[in-house]
Amino acid sequence: MHHKTVLDNGVKVLSERLPHVRSVSLGIWIGVGSRDERPDESGISHFIEHMIFKGTRRRSSLDIARDLDAVGGLSNAFTGKENTCIHGRVLDRHFPQLVDILSDIFLQSVFDREEMSREKQVVLQEISMVEDTPEEYVHLLHGRHCWPDHPIGMSVLGSGASVASFDQDLLLDFYKRYYTPERTVIAAAGNIEHEDLLAAFRPLFERLPAGAGSGDEPTPAIHPGRSCYAKELEQVHVCLGGRAPELTSEDRLAGALLNTLLGGNMSSRLFQEIRERRGLAYAVYSFLSAYLDTGLLGVYLGTDPRWVNEALEVVRQETVRILEGDLSGPEMEMMREHLVGGILLGAESTDNRMMRLAKNEYVYNRYVSYDELIENLGKVRIEDVIRVARGCFRSGTVSLVTLGPLEEEDLDPEVIRFFG
Repeated sequence: MHHKTVLDNGVKVLSERLPHVRSVSLGIWIGVGSRDERPDESGISHFIEHMIFKGTRRRSSLDIARDLDAVGGLSNAFTGKENTCIHGRVLDRHFPQLVDILSDIFLQSVFDREEMSREKQVVLQEISMVEDTPEEYVHLLHGRHCWPDHPIGMSVLGSGASVASFDQDLLLDFYKRYYTPERTVIAAAGNIEHEDLLAAFRPLFERLPAGAGSGDEPTPAIHPGRSCYAKELEQVHVCLGGRAPELTSEDRLAGALLNTLLGGNMSSRLFQEIRERRGLAYAVYSFLSAYLDTGLLGVYLGTDPRWVNEALEVVRQETVRILEGDLSGPEMEMMREHLVGGILLGAESTDNRMMRLAKNEYVYNRYVSYDELIENLGKVRIEDVIRVARGCFRSGTVSLVTLGPLEEEDLDPEVIRFFG
């Protein structure tokens, strides 16, 4: 049973009771991410996520760590393009302690200057770690290439220069602008009564003053074309993609099926053709990144510099097959069942259920049941998948980025003509 209450100041409190479990997953969400940042603020949402664990008016960073460990549960936080979340999972009897800790760090963080100085070094190391991991770094480069004029294309971590420039005033200003009641969602799933959740959070969060709101942002448009970044590596890492349905689109489930067909599992076309039949790559997959007003369906692979053109030709051939309608009913049903299995297996996790509550509220402003999702997935037709594919992979609209020992002139012009 799910419940929703909107406090007088706009904070939304969501719950799903699961009486057969002994745990509760709790998340405090804020509708802000890296796409909300100005150039001088790049990475600040992620930095604030780090800093809220570094001390409050009542707790030092060590106190926070000890108090979380003392309840024997799990806690973490993450920042995305459009949301930030701090969350934890504990036994139901420890729920009051988790409420106290997460509320304290969300509402009472002090952003101490000394702690900021130390944490900058941690985040700078995190940035360096990504840049030293080419299979991750190529995705970051591809995002910048796709959306060069919009913050959604920038790294969630920010840059070394932007992070180094942060000061306490900038953090407090950003926190005041965006950590507001109307952007806040409290979600819990597990052995918890909704009234108990309200009793715990209403006194703490209903006192928050309403925010000023924000203006409409321009819809980010994907930039096609190609970029090659030379680097001394053993492999060339390739990332390419095109415009996919946004989260609010009726075609979003067709996009999920297309992703599964192309490279979403071990029986997918790219995995079978590139890895299993030809041995051109160890890692090859497709991915779907969907946001409120845009989306990206992409392909990643890492291969020997000698085999880049052959691998790209396989990607071209397999996408063209789909564009031309090469998709059977049995193949469609297998993809559908793969997604349904993932959905229902995920439903056994209280963390997944808590996250679904919050994400559906941000996107659709309502609860979306598993039955409704599976029913809508069953309505997707073969022609819907083909139509979405044609929107993603039209010749001249695809972005292509490579990272490794490869120059643009090494790419076969006949192969890359399809990719922008």
